Parts: sequence; structure tokens; C-alpha cells
Amino acid sequence: MKLSVTQHIPNAITCTSLFLGCMAIVAALGFDETIFGIEGYKLAYILIAFAAICDFCDGAAARMLHAYSALGKELDSLSDLVSFGVAPGMLVYSMLSHTAGCPQWLPFIAFYIPVAGELRLARFNIDNRQSTSFLGMPIPANAIFWIGYTDFAIKNGEISPWISAALVIIVASLMLTSVLKMFSLKFKNASVADNYMRYIIIATAIISVALAGLSGLALTIAVYVILSAIPTKGGKG
Repeated sequence: MKLSVTQHIPNAITCTSLFLGCMAIVAALGFDETIFGIEGYKLAYILIAFAAICDFCDGAAARMLHAYSALGKELDSLSDLVSFGVAPGMLVYSMLSHTAGCPQWLPFIAFYIPVAGELRLARFNIDNRQSTSFLGMPIPANAIFWIGYTDFAIKNGEISPWISAALVIIVASLMLTSVLKMFSLKFKNASVADNYMRYIIIATAIISVALAGLSGLALTIAVYVILSAIPTKGGKG
């Protein structure tokens, strides 16, 4: 069936997210170099953030324009893999490569992040149980964690590369587990009773970022995982 011009808008936004993710990868490779007047890793943060905005907007545009399509679903997953899997993986790779005392082979462990992300997205596309909640960590949350953690590690250069490598295994594996049921961060209404967990996450993000800067994002995702693991009556909304 031939699509109208307006029905291509969500896909165009998705492709923009992919483009920004590709740029973030280039910026991450330039880690401590100055690119457009800013360090490469900081530019990667900004580009991943804008990719996340596009990821939110493409879904909103699809709902508003009634432009859902199988093509859009596949494009969204491919875009997410690049922007929230490969890009943060390259950030961690570059960070480890610039860490004193890190064995030459160890930075490659960072590529477990996009591998786990690919498996997570593929499973999501064929699993109809994940329409209102997620089995395992969503890949955008993974990207947010790594922005926070790399910022923390850069500010505290004494962190052992082995600790960072262990975190790669643990955090990336959270995308693969089907045991951890994580609630969606999307609001269906403004009710506190229906969204109290989401409001806790927002409050945590505001407070932690205000106190610790971007490093607070890692704590925010940690709280998100912990809250998701707590059994509650009637689910988490």
C-alpha cells in the first residue's frame, strides 16, 4: 500500500535519530579530542540525547498521524541499536582505551553492549508481552546509564578498568534477562496513584543530576532497576 507524505514523517524522524547516533559514534572515537569546541565524549553525550528526543518524537508522531507501519517498527529498532547500543559501546571502549593500566584487549569488552542490545531489540520485536512493560532493561535506559557512568569515571580517573569491565557484563546483561520486569516510563495520565514509580524516577533524576551532574544519570537508572525489581500489588502501571 502506498503511503502518504505525512505517513513518512515518523520514519524520517527515526532516520534522524540514526544519523545522530552515527555522529555520536564518531564523537566517541574522538573521546578527548576537541570537536567543534567541545571534547568528543561530551559531544557524544549531546548527540545521544538528541537521538533519544527523536526516538520519543517518532512514536508521538506516529500516534498523532496514525502512521503506524511494519517498516517503522523495524527502522525504530535499527536506529535504537546504533544510537543506544553501538554509540554508548564506543563511549565505553574509548574510555577504557584512555584508562591507565588497562590491558590492550580489555576495551573490546565494551562491544558486549551493542551485542546484548541487538538481542534485546530482536526479542522485543517478536514478544507481544512487552506492550506496557519490559522484560529486561530497555536499550535507551542502557544508554542513559553509560552516559552517567562514563562521566563519573572520567571525573574519578582512579576507577579500575576491571570494575568498568565488570559493569559492562552486569548492566548489558540486564537487557537480556526475562526475569526482571521493568515498568514503562511513559505516562498515560497525570495521576500520582497510577504513576508514583515514574514520579520517583523523575525526582531521582532531578536531585541526582543537580548534585552530581551527568554522573547522576547512572544512579537514576540504578534506582529504576531497583524499583522494577520490587514486587507491588497490581503491577507498576
